[in-house]
Amino acid sequence: MNKPLLATLQGAKPSVPPMWLMRQAGRYLPEYRALRAEKGGFLALATDPVAAAEVTLQPIRRFGFDGAILFSDILMVPWALGQDLTFGPGEGPRLTPPLVDHALDALQGVPERLEPVYATCEAVAAALPPETTFLGFAGSPWTVATYMVAGQGSKDQGETRGFAYADPAAFGGIIDAIVAMTIEYLARQIEAGVEAVQLFDSWAGSLSPAQFERWVIAPNAAIVAGLRARCPEAVIIGFPKGAGGKLPAYARETGVDAIGLDETVDPVWADAVLPKGLPVQGNLDPLALLAGGAALDDGIDRVLAAFRDRPHVFNLGHGIGQFTPIAHVEQLVARVRGS
Repeated sequence: MNKPLLATLQGAKPSVPPMWLMRQAGRYLPEYRALRAEKGGFLALATDPVAAAEVTLQPIRRFGFDGAILFSDILMVPWALGQDLTFGPGEGPRLTPPLVDHALDALQGVPERLEPVYATCEAVAAALPPETTFLGFAGSPWTVATYMVAGQGSKDQGETRGFAYADPAAFGGIIDAIVAMTIEYLARQIEAGVEAVQLFDSWAGSLSPAQFERWVIAPNAAIVAGLRARCPEAVIIGFPKGAGGKLPAYARETGVDAIGLDETVDPVWADAVLPKGLPVQGNLDPLALLAGGAALDDGIDRVLAAFRDRPHVFNLGHGIGQFTPIAHVEQLVARVRGS
């Protein structure tokens, strides 16, 4: 099993689960903070292939994770669709113009904005240890659309949910544009050396069941089908954060190869209701990692026990927090690997 993570996503069950962490290349690492300060901002860093490749590789050098996740952002797709993207100091990303006024047709696509990402992929693929799986990613259409419509993140995605109810045809046009660009984006990542991809639906939990079916399951199924038509061997992880009881339907209907579970999901329940043999990923609470000590050990042991009989990639239930001590990550790695 030359690449334990990739093999697990394809249904293998190694004795020690492979692992990586969402946001493992990020602000909790001093080497990342130094490079970001040198580059002067997130977008400058993410669009510099040499620097972005270095960030992607930093946690592999430090911790030896089984997977390296491409350093980028889910909002690269709306940027390529023609919105302007900025990351202000101390605030979240902003997209302009916001599409709350249904102004999708006014945008002029700029797909060449994604070229630095593909160059980053090539650089990382050439530098990774042979046993390390290279993971690419994109935001899922619903989550990306919430930022495109409002122009920024929001607590309840109210503007976008209202738009989807009030004018589903216009909102569907935004979703369709995101689907098409995402298929191209992920296919180009794979062609540049990525070995598996993750679809992040960070705001999937804000939708009613019918809306979840329409704006989460259907668009993700379209991406999976479109990507497989172009890249038949594509390995795809779906991460619908907050989906809860809708996870089994997502697993059945999207066609993803593996399901990422957030920290609110009971792993014993998930193991019981998800299709037998379907690989799962997760789902340690990031705050347990922040706490460390006995709380961390207990959380790790509960996740490992729940998924001992199915293919399992150990991960967090969401991204690692920026104030997480490196010693706690070292504790996590040692515990999972039994060392």
